[in-house]
Parts: sequence; C-alpha cells; structure tokens
Amino acid sequence: YAITLIQLFVNRLDSVESVLPYEYDVFDFCKDDNERRPSENLGQVLFGERIETSPYKFSFKKDVKCQELCTKVYVKGKPEDKNMLDFLKRGMQLNYQHHWIVDNMPVTWCYDVEDGQKYCNPGFPIGCLVTIDGRAKDACVINSEFNKKNTFYVFNHVAIKITYHNGEGEGWRGARLVAATLEPKSIKNVDAEKPTCEGLPMEVPAEFDSDLKITYTYSVTFEENNDIKWASRWDYILVSMPHTNIQWFSIMNSLVIVLFLSGMVAMIMLRTLHKDIARYNQVDQEDAQEESGWKQVHGDVFRPPRKGMLLSVFLGQGTQIFIMTFITLFLACLGFLSPANRGALMTCSVVLWVLLGTPAGYVSARLYKTFGGEKWKTNVLLTALLCPGIVFADFFLMNLILWVEGSSAAIPFGTLVAILALWFGISVPLTFVGAYFGFKKPAIEQPVRTNQIPRQIPEQSFFTKPVPGIVMGGILPFGCIFIQLFFILNSIWSHQMYYMFGFLFLVFIILLITCSEATILLCYFHLCAEDYHWWWRSFLTSGFTAVYLFVYAVHYFFSKLQIVGAASTILYFGYTSIMVLIFFLFTGTIGFFACFWFVNKIYSVVKVD
Repeated sequence: YAITLIQLFVNRLDSVESVLPYEYDVFDFCKDDNERRPSENLGQVLFGERIETSPYKFSFKKDVKCQELCTKVYVKGKPEDKNMLDFLKRGMQLNYQHHWIVDNMPVTWCYDVEDGQKYCNPGFPIGCLVTIDGRAKDACVINSEFNKKNTFYVFNHVAIKITYHNGEGEGWRGARLVAATLEPKSIKNVDAEKPTCEGLPMEVPAEFDSDLKITYTYSVTFEENNDIKWASRWDYILVSMPHTNIQWFSIMNSLVIVLFLSGMVAMIMLRTLHKDIARYNQVDQEDAQEESGWKQVHGDVFRPPRKGMLLSVFLGQGTQIFIMTFITLFLACLGFLSPANRGALMTCSVVLWVLLGTPAGYVSARLYKTFGGEKWKTNVLLTALLCPGIVFADFFLMNLILWVEGSSAAIPFGTLVAILALWFGISVPLTFVGAYFGFKKPAIEQPVRTNQIPRQIPEQSFFTKPVPGIVMGGILPFGCIFIQLFFILNSIWSHQMYYMFGFLFLVFIILLITCSEATILLCYFHLCAEDYHWWWRSFLTSGFTAVYLFVYAVHYFFSKLQIVGAASTILYFGYTSIMVLIFFLFTGTIGFFACFWFVNKIYSVVKVD
C-alpha cells in the first residue's frame, strides 16, 4: 500500500435543545494549521452545513496510541479566556454534538442501549454536566466516575477505530473504508508534554476560580473486515434509526382510510349519481319544478368566485409546488438524493422550483381568464411574487436572527443574492412566459350556461355550512401523513437521517388520493344541498390539512423537543410557518382540481333545458 494520509473533516455542531448550529471554529478546540473548506452546494449552505478540515490526520494502517493535538490553557482573570470557557460550558450544557466525516462517511459513536441493541449516533457530545444536585445529564450517565456535583466533563480524548475492506474479490485495487467509529473519553493528563491517555476524568468546574489546562488527544486503530461490502457501508447507521415496522403500520392505516373513502366515492359515483342522472334526463318538463338536488343549481354552479384573482394565484403556485414535490420525491426514490449526497435534496428542490415557473403562470392565467378576470398584469405579478415573497421575507427574518446569534446556519450575503437572482432572473421570466400562453388560450369551456340572476341558497344544515365542512375535510388527509410527519420532523429538528423516501413517495400518492376523494365527497354533499359556492370551498377543504399540520408541529415542539431560548423558539415557528404555507397551497390545489374535474363531469352528462 502506498501510505495514504486520511483527513478527518469536521462539520458544524448542533444540538437537540437549541436550533442554532455553530461552526467548529467558534468553540475553542484545536484548529487545523492550514484550514481548507471543500466546496459546498446550495442545499448544504441553506441547511447551515459548514465542513472544514480538522487537525486529526492519520496514515493508513498505522495505529496511534496516544497522540497529543494541542493544549488549551485558560488563565484566571483573563476576560477572553473566561468567555471561551463559558461558551464551551454552554455547549456542554445544551449537549451540542460534534459531527465528523471521514471519506464522506459520518464518524459514529456506537453504544449499547437496553435489550442488547446497539445504537449508532452520527455525532458525539462535546462533554456533559453533572448538576448541582448531583444528577448526571445526557452523556454523563455512561461513566460512574462522572459524579462530582456542579462539574462539567469535557470529552478531550477520542479513540477512533477505522474499519476497512482490503478489496479482495471486489474488483478494485487497494483498500476502502467501510466504517469509522469512535469513543469519546474524558481524561486528565498530568503531563501535557507526555500524555498517557489514562487516569481520572477531565473536570471543568462550573466556577472558574483557578487556571485550567485541557489537553486534546486521540488514538487510532485500524481493523480489516471483508464482510462489509463497500456499497452497503451506510447500513449500520440506518439500522439503529427509528424502526421501519411502525412505517408499515402507518401505511396500512392510511390505506384503510383510502379504501374507505374510495368505497364511499365509488358508491356515490355509481349508484347515486347514476340514479340522479337517469331521473333528471327522463323526467317530463312539468314535474321538473319540484325536484331538488344538484341539478337545481346548474345555472349557478359556474358563477365565477369572489376574489378569483387570489384563488387563481394560489392555484398557480400550488401547481408549481405539486410538480416540484413529485419530481423531487421520485428522484429520491431512485436513490439520487441519498444522505450520502450531502445537501442534494434541498438543491434539487430549489432548482426545480425555480424552473417550474412556467406551469404556475400558465395555470394561474388560464383560470383567471375562466373566472372572467381582466387585470392580467396584476395576476402575473402576483403569481410570480406573492407566495415566494412571503417565504423569502420569513426566511430573511430567520436569517437575521441566526446572524445576530452568530450561528453557522446564517446564510452568507452572497448566497442570498444568488437566491434572489435565481428567483428574479429565472423564475419570474418563466412565469411570464407561462402566463402569456395561458392568456392566449381560450377560457375553459363550461358544460352549462350561467344564469343572469343568482339563485337563492336555501337554509343549510350544520354539516353543510362552509366552516364545519372545511374543518372535517382536513382530518382524513392528515390522518394519512400523521406518522410520516413524526419522522420528517425528527430528521429536521432532532438531526436524525431521513432515508425512507420509498415510504414517503407512497404516502405522497395516498395523500393525493385522500385529498381528492374527501373534497369530491364534501363537494357533492354541498351541491345536493343546493349550495353552489364550491370554488373556494374545495380549495380550503383539503388545504385545511395544513392547519392540522401546524397544530401537530406545536404539539411536537412542546412534547418532543427540549428547546430552550427565545431565538430557537422563534426560529422553530418561523420555519414551521414556511412549511405550513407550502403544504397549504399544495393540498388546496389537489382538492380544487379534483373538485373541478368532478363538477365538470357531472354537469356535462345531464340534459339542461
């Protein structure tokens, strides 16, 4: 083997108790002398990943017993030393986690949990704290020596173990890395020049009342293992992630809802509608006066909605989001956007969203024309700027907070300019192109004529009033995505990897069907009750799922996350509201088009005098 130098990279540090990630350099750890940063893609920058080289470098197959990296000295009475140490202690108190990378693999910390299971965490803590009342927090439970009250223990020694495959029978020359694990330890070295890496834990007292020395050390061992194939080297990390059997249960649960709804819809379509249409088409004109039901409102059902401009804009953006989500998930299913491709998912979504301006403009313009709208310039501008503008403003505010807090997730000014350039330089012109073609096309033909005078709507029962209908409509689609949502929120806020895109795609299809069917059902009931205001209601019925999403996110915040601090809380709700808005447009659009198709279908088969 040629002696190859293995370089360990460090990513940003993050915590479950705080939304603010920090760069490695912000903490007072050993720095690399000539620091390099690998180039990052858009998705990584947006997610606040900051990868840089670390001082941990080792030669392949050369075990190192106890190597000193550097010694940090904190002198009592020096304000900058006190600040450095306080920041380090705050990091330990909030359980900030290191994320190290070797050969694009996360370096994991594997430990045993109950029932003899092994859990591999793709990060490991800076250190831990034993509180004033002697309670060991977080990682302090792993060692009984961590028992001094009101004391921090810093993990200043790492025992790294690198597992490699020597390449026999695999068709490539040379060895390849298949796993990298480490064990963090806290060791107080008496002599910093000749560290022994053995002895008592490294205590950092909560009160800074005497000088303090922290020596950072590491040891490396190499182990050959030809059982792990290079292609499946990520598996051991994924095995310890939240279990997939819950997923199958949730999919079954969703499928039951879908079958139940499909049954109802099929019954209505076939039996009731069939009977209605047969009755409407054979009745003599004289008896037609007394009949009731959806045929009565045929002269009003296509009366343009109030605020048609806003509805058409929402639908344009919704179409854009829908196509973007579909393509992204489809590519993720095929394995193009796995966690090994850092930031690929986010980059893919942003690029697709930018390129899909044309369908948004087209759909919005075509519907606006159908609603009889005249102000086409306003329509195009709103389609291009309204919802992205809201998202961007929210994002910008969140970014300001991150920037003030000095977090690494704050997006550099250059990236913000790049995003604006993508939006105004590519997305907006494409929206204009789409709108141009949408306005050139004739308005969508309606199967029945609209009367001059609007018909009076009879008194409605409680269930056919708008609000109860809308509130009920969101429950079923939400029931389908509910368990998946837990895993997605976990991967965003609790920094776990999300890789179950196959499941997600299935859930996406189920959500699509449920939204359509729930909306069609409620739409039919409203038309039977002779209430013909279906345009907005169909959009809001399925769009109301987003409100349940928000309620769930609030519940998740209070029950699952231990987030502390005002900045983190504002960030959590800021990002959640972006998700909710996007989801609202997405589900609303599905509901509207399902209902639009249904209404066109049923009125095109009845004879209207």
